[in-house]
Amino acid sequence: MQAAMYLLSLAVMCWKLQQVYSVQLRDHGYEDVIIAVHPQVPENPQIITAIKTGCAMLSAILKWHHLGFQNYRRSEKDMVSEASFYLFNATKRRFFYREVKILVPNTWQSLNFQRPQYEAHQKASVMISNPNFSYGNDPYTLHYKGCGNKGKYIHFTPDFLMDDNLLMVYGPRGKVFLHEWAHFQWGVFDEYNYEKPFFLSVDNEIKATRCSSEMVGMYVCKKRSCSDGECIIDPLTGNLEEGCMFLANSNQKVKSSIMYMQSLSSIVEFCTEQDHDKEAPNMQNKICSYRSSWDVIKSSADFKSTKPILGTGPPPPPSFLLLRSRARVICLVLDISDNMAKGQQFHRLRQAAAIFLQQLVEPGSYVGIVTFNETAEVKSTLRHIVSEDVRWNLTSCLPDTVRGGMSVCEGISAGLQVNKGLDGITEGSEIILAVSGRDTSLPTCLTNVLGSGSVIHTIAVGHDADPELESLTESTGGKMFFTSNNKDSDNLIGAFTEIFPVNKDPPDLLTKITSVQRLIEAEGHFSGLVIMDKTVGNDTVFTITWEAGDPPYVIIRDPSGFNYTNENFDHNLLCQVSNLKIPGISQAGFWTYIITNTLKKSQVVGILVTSRPSSSTIPPTTISGEWTDEGITPEQPRTVFAELKQGHIAVQGANVTAVIEPESGDPIIVTLKDNGAGADTLRNDGIYSGYIFLFPKNGRYALKILAKSTNTTSLVPALNNAAMYVPGYIENGTINMNPPKPIVTSFEQRSIEPFSRIHFLGSFKVSYVLENMENKDIFPPCRIVDLEARLQNDYAILTWTAPGDNYDQGSASSYDIRTSNSPSELQQHFPMAVVVNTSSIHPKPAGSRETFSFKLHNGTGDRGIILYIAIRATDKAAQQSPVSNLVHVTRHVLQLKDLNFAISSAVPRFNTTVIVISLSVLSLCLLLGGGLYCWRKQASFQLLSDAHSIELQEFYTGTPKQEALCKDQELPMHVTSTDDMSEETVIILEERMDF
Repeated sequence: MQAAMYLLSLAVMCWKLQQVYSVQLRDHGYEDVIIAVHPQVPENPQIITAIKTGCAMLSAILKWHHLGFQNYRRSEKDMVSEASFYLFNATKRRFFYREVKILVPNTWQSLNFQRPQYEAHQKASVMISNPNFSYGNDPYTLHYKGCGNKGKYIHFTPDFLMDDNLLMVYGPRGKVFLHEWAHFQWGVFDEYNYEKPFFLSVDNEIKATRCSSEMVGMYVCKKRSCSDGECIIDPLTGNLEEGCMFLANSNQKVKSSIMYMQSLSSIVEFCTEQDHDKEAPNMQNKICSYRSSWDVIKSSADFKSTKPILGTGPPPPPSFLLLRSRARVICLVLDISDNMAKGQQFHRLRQAAAIFLQQLVEPGSYVGIVTFNETAEVKSTLRHIVSEDVRWNLTSCLPDTVRGGMSVCEGISAGLQVNKGLDGITEGSEIILAVSGRDTSLPTCLTNVLGSGSVIHTIAVGHDADPELESLTESTGGKMFFTSNNKDSDNLIGAFTEIFPVNKDPPDLLTKITSVQRLIEAEGHFSGLVIMDKTVGNDTVFTITWEAGDPPYVIIRDPSGFNYTNENFDHNLLCQVSNLKIPGISQAGFWTYIITNTLKKSQVVGILVTSRPSSSTIPPTTISGEWTDEGITPEQPRTVFAELKQGHIAVQGANVTAVIEPESGDPIIVTLKDNGAGADTLRNDGIYSGYIFLFPKNGRYALKILAKSTNTTSLVPALNNAAMYVPGYIENGTINMNPPKPIVTSFEQRSIEPFSRIHFLGSFKVSYVLENMENKDIFPPCRIVDLEARLQNDYAILTWTAPGDNYDQGSASSYDIRTSNSPSELQQHFPMAVVVNTSSIHPKPAGSRETFSFKLHNGTGDRGIILYIAIRATDKAAQQSPVSNLVHVTRHVLQLKDLNFAISSAVPRFNTTVIVISLSVLSLCLLLGGGLYCWRKQASFQLLSDAHSIELQEFYTGTPKQEALCKDQELPMHVTSTDDMSEETVIILEERMDF
């Protein structure tokens, strides 16, 4: 019977796991799409209306049947419902949105809302919050895990949802949602590039960075640097100079791409292999190695598991569930069995709980306490946190002894009953469960837990904690932590600091500045530095913990030299916790501390420093993190990400370290880097990444992240997967410009004052470590992700960051570089591509910059070539890294005849296009009357054909001697003969120059 119950519980848990982690796909429909409104956003029911569907759904479905999708047009404010139609169409009738949950702050009162269960802001797929410095009202997706991997969240502003003036620059909100959804769910990237809006193709065509390459439009100038308002070609590069832009025709025949310009009415599809431009210098090509967005989507697990829906009808409309955050209801369920008597486990648990009650749990919450061994005891029913007295009364209810066996289920059951005490239900309540031993009956209470709707956070105390403990967290959407018995471990206190809402109003945001635990010898001391930056300082608390007797002697010195001593602290002698609360706003600068052990024996002493923002308008520097969800194997290491930012501004150049604490032994230290190499996707985006793979043994590991500023730390605007702000359109041959993109705040890269932060990320398990594994080389070099290439004098010059012998540690043994005219050959059949001789390369240590060059072999005559290049590394055990990102070099022949050929060949392709192309400065060296002189004049001519207007500026004609004279007078050179021009061209040119 117990076995059957266990299997049933596991089955229910597996179903529940799909509900609490992320968006789920079931029978073509996406469910658990959580759209969360940030607490800073004022209450406005129109935001809800803008997100969800309106009453036009039935008529919309009828329109689908009678008019077809292309003629269907919904209310522009019904974003998700509209997006569902676009999603269904763009994915060839595969996907739609079935269930969307809108989570609003608990301050919103005007509508009828339900109570959330596991839904929380930190689990949201979409965040609605105020504009940030980097993007303004640009919709964007935070995505840093590379091509084909899911993003973290989508960001919209209230103005984007409600201001119809933005429809001209972003397009229908439903298509914008789909654009961002492709970033978030399938890991594709943008197909435009603000920094490189044009490129010169291998055929000498100037093209806009776009997809599809068949999209038509006009090149126009937007800056005064352009001559007479016309675009200018740089004679050195052959590309358009800065100041030009590409404006698309508002009416197009092409249907792609949603990842380029979703605003156009005809754009309803993603770029495919047939219309994808592999030469375009956009992020999709760079990150996804020249694969089309549709190819990446087709490779996703969603696509592979889902076939198109037969028929011609529309998808079912999405359902919406309105949820409102409520005051937190939390019960501490603490193990007091004999298992807790080992070492200082019970003492540390009581200290951590006391710190949580006295200073961490937010005002307005309801908190209860339950202890358990073989039976459970309610130490305190729910108390409303409204004063310091309530906090101290709760602290006094903490247990003081341990005894007996253990029944986790008894403790959980009592905790759920305590949480019912507020209003008779447990949905959305929380349990913090701390367990040290094993309980074989644990699986029997899974069903009760899942039915309660509560979230359970687990803390495994010591290496003997039940191995199934995390199943409670995984099945309810809670957080999991582990703390070892190591004397200098601060992960138990750290766990309680992290069970805290992450999306609070800025004044309530808890910032952890320093956390240190040290074993101090008898009458010894330890000292340190605390960096208090100006973004924090409100409600600053120095917390001191110790093991026995009276408090240690403490001196805290502020930047002005004032000393705080034991007389300034509040002491809890039962729990051995002392708190120093700094009045007002703490001084910014360097604080110091000295802690002296007054006992005649050694003891562990700790210090924790927390603070809150000093201003409601200036956001603090914050750190958050996550790791890849895949299980750790030799083939797939765990990747850790830490995001360091100030508000929405990236913090680059910091020293960020991951500390991994095993069940026993020394911690593992890994430096996280923001260098765009190894585990890191983009350089200097404020996302610091690193691989973790060298584990000494199987078991649990705790992970925390330390961040500290350096002399080179600075703030930079983050750039991450934002929908294009369209500058304007061409309508019936007329230029219609949109308003210039507004700047939220003028911002340039600037230095940042010193700071330090700490983040306790949680725990994970490792189970693949084998005996004597440390003597085996099972880890290959990591993938090279930052390969770059440029062409110089027929040589391809490559640069990249060196990988290691084991992922990003050590040195690789050799490199294998291959080339091909086809990117797909490099991706799918790398060994079949052309080999480049790399025998001269001696790989440098991991993290070093490598440079290598080789000469191109021109097998295509004088027409130019385009060559794709990739690299992979090999270690001493002959293990090979995955194939790198792909790059290409293009060699074009910058001659006027080729340019004329490109223009003339482009005319029939751009059937309704106006193309404006300009060459930099016209200088003609003319031989007149037996004398030689240089005469410089700007000229333009137009080739008119139907609706085409090709404008060429500044042609050069002459002989070699004239060229030499022009060169002596430092005139720009691009000299050809008029023989290369058509008769019509020469006539027009002569007329313009008054010949």
